[in-house]
Amino acid sequence: MAKIKKKGTSGQAKNYITRTQAVRKLQISLPDFRRLCIFKGIYPREPRNKKKASKTSTPNTTFYYTKDIQFLLHEPLLRKFRDQKALAKKIARSLGRGEVSDASRLEKNHAPKLTLDHIIKERYPTFIDALRDLDDALSLLFLFANLPSSPHVPAKTIALCQRVTHEFQHYLITTNSLRKSFLSIKGIYYQATIQGQDIMWLVPYRFVQRVNGDVDYRIMATFVDFYTTLLGFVNYRLYSTLGLRYPPKFDKRSDENGAELAAFTLEGRTVGETPKALEANKASKSSNQEVSKEVQAKVDKVIKTAGLDQTKDEQVTETTEEASDAIDKFEPTAPEADTLPQPDMSGEEAGSLFAPFVFYVSREAPKAPLEFILRAFGCSRIGWDAVLGDGAFTHDETDTRITHQIVDRPSLPEGSLPAVPAASTDGAVQKVRPGTRIPGRTYVQPQWVWDCINEGKLLRADLYAPGATLPPHLSPWVKPSKGGYDPRASLAEQEEEGEAELDDDSDEEMEEATDEKKVEAKEEESEAESEEDDDINGGMDVAETDEDESESEEEDEDFGGFEDNEAASESEDEEEAARTQHQKELEAEAAGLPFSSGGGAGEAAKKKSAQAKKIASKKRKEEEELERQKMMMSRKKRKLLEKMMYSNKQKSDEAAKLRSKRRKLEKEGQK
Repeated sequence: MAKIKKKGTSGQAKNYITRTQAVRKLQISLPDFRRLCIFKGIYPREPRNKKKASKTSTPNTTFYYTKDIQFLLHEPLLRKFRDQKALAKKIARSLGRGEVSDASRLEKNHAPKLTLDHIIKERYPTFIDALRDLDDALSLLFLFANLPSSPHVPAKTIALCQRVTHEFQHYLITTNSLRKSFLSIKGIYYQATIQGQDIMWLVPYRFVQRVNGDVDYRIMATFVDFYTTLLGFVNYRLYSTLGLRYPPKFDKRSDENGAELAAFTLEGRTVGETPKALEANKASKSSNQEVSKEVQAKVDKVIKTAGLDQTKDEQVTETTEEASDAIDKFEPTAPEADTLPQPDMSGEEAGSLFAPFVFYVSREAPKAPLEFILRAFGCSRIGWDAVLGDGAFTHDETDTRITHQIVDRPSLPEGSLPAVPAASTDGAVQKVRPGTRIPGRTYVQPQWVWDCINEGKLLRADLYAPGATLPPHLSPWVKPSKGGYDPRASLAEQEEEGEAELDDDSDEEMEEATDEKKVEAKEEESEAESEEDDDINGGMDVAETDEDESESEEEDEDFGGFEDNEAASESEDEEEAARTQHQKELEAEAAGLPFSSGGGAGEAAKKKSAQAKKIASKKRKEEEELERQKMMMSRKKRKLLEKMMYSNKQKSDEAAKLRSKRRKLEKEGQK
């Protein structure tokens, strides 16, 4: 006889454990259990059947894998948590006795310190794994770096987040690893490529943040502790690969004066030597190529004089391609083929985009993101006003070396400009009247910088002049799909046949319908007013007399029916139209001009109706052909095709709506 299986010893009941059971098994508090799970990367799981997974009759909501909780039993952080709990009891006992000095001594000297180094090495066995998990870490750390200090978020945590994020930005600037950026409502998105891994993160705008109590900052602080340790490891590895010393030299006084990125000084063997080494390698490559060309020319001359080049079909010609670090571009083989996604620019191209220019950032423009982007794309000389902080190339707005100035205010008339502020001391920087334009300098709005780096080339600066209507700022990660709406292309390239004419007809019909509704509303109002007047003047209803009945009978006899009246009115309209047409012909003949009997409006209407009928017949033929093809399919393939057609129709309808909106905006702009 087989053994009777006991309930709760196998299956889902054994594989899953509730949160209450896990806390009891680990013998720690619930907040410590949350911290431990965040550090170790253990998250709740959803069983297939909660009733089978739960060993009790009460419904449980949170389950974990039993093996994950068993794995936590051997975690060294458990002893640290227990030591913290024992220390808290000692401090409470000392405070209860009034021994404040003993309590402060215990808190200062005997508090256990948590180290997460072993957890980082355990969760990320390779450096590529750490880079892949860096998106959320950077987003959260940049968020905390921009928060104001409060009891929930101490200033020490904010300073640590600012320091590790600035160190990471310095690596991107040194290696020109930044590729794309986008200005959105949430903040500024950045994308960098490090060792073949694309990393994207979000940086909020520097507005005044209000720290509310709705957010549990204890859980977020746990994530911040883990992510700062992770980013510290990543920064150390990245700096070591470049031969730089980590951590970089940090000037606290300069940081207090608002220098931010300029408060760090990179030190190492390769600082300043990397460009020279690259130039030397390029020079050696070019010299080798020239030598090889000369040798190849001599060899070709010898072969020609010896007469060995007579059999050209048997001779194999080898062409030596010039070695270059440029990224290959994928070109479609046919115009109907799909366009392959093009690779991003290389670090060398990114480092030379803004290299020959000197920028000056006005006071109203966002200095921090502009400085980071410009430096990451090769610009080494950036100036700004002294109010924005230290670390500028120049604080003098009249410096003749400045080639581009970033302005975010419209151009004002001369009369409304304020006066030039007076310099306080003799050695002060010369002040410039706000709104003035210095000759020989290009003035652009901040969006020009973002659009240039997304396009990988310098765009026209006149389109981004101060006060000008800016071009649409599009996301560099959204690629136009086939049949979808492409805001970069013109309407003529993507609209279907006859779509514009049909849209115009629908707009005209809508306008006529609204006009008719307005006329009807006015008639109803006039009728209502007349009825009110009749009610005021009317008095009582009087029964009809015999004379009135005889008059109504005579009117009925005179009335010949609706058909006779309609025929008479149509004949009258035709006679009047013929008279007006004859009058127009006489006037045109007297003026010596040709006159067409049909009329321009009628011909245009006939053309539109004929085109609409043509498009409708074409669509009907396509639908009939598709139905014939579907009859030959199996039921499974037919259902799949219908789903695809439904989704494609939704996309095409959405694209048609966007094109219609754009068409209306362009018409309004032309007016």
